Amino acid sequence: MKSIDRILSPQGNLIALIVPSEYSAQGIHFFTPNEFSQQLAYMNRPSGYNIIPHLHNPVHRNVEYTQEVLFIRKGKVQVDFYDDDKSWLCKRVLQTGDVILLASGGHGFTMLEQSEMIEVKQGPYTGDADKTRFSVKKDGN
Repeated sequence: MKSIDRILSPQGNLIALIVPSEYSAQGIHFFTPNEFSQQLAYMNRPSGYNIIPHLHNPVHRNVEYTQEVLFIRKGKVQVDFYDDDKSWLCKRVLQTGDVILLASGGHGFTMLEQSEMIEVKQGPYTGDADKTRFSVKKDGN
């Protein structure tokens, strides 16, 4: 079984969290701290397990930075990670079934194969005000 891959900035801030498709554990495991605006958890329950019906109460939340989750449905995707100062940190290759939480810093993607992804992030989407694009040299630095 592969473990969770945590990408950290030099200052120790969580940039991204990767859940490989082979990850497995019993019960429920939250990977994110309570204060994150996007929560990511893994659940593995036996047949017949019952989650009591519930609804979520209205709670006012203040979201300053967009955090997003990508589900790699198909293909192979290279993700390049950048610190808040736009300095290249590292890269990882995600494959079918992998899940990634992009928590902070910057990121860029190269499709290594024809790929399908599902993206989940906070809304509402504000268009160009939602992100700052930047250029990097071909080697990622």
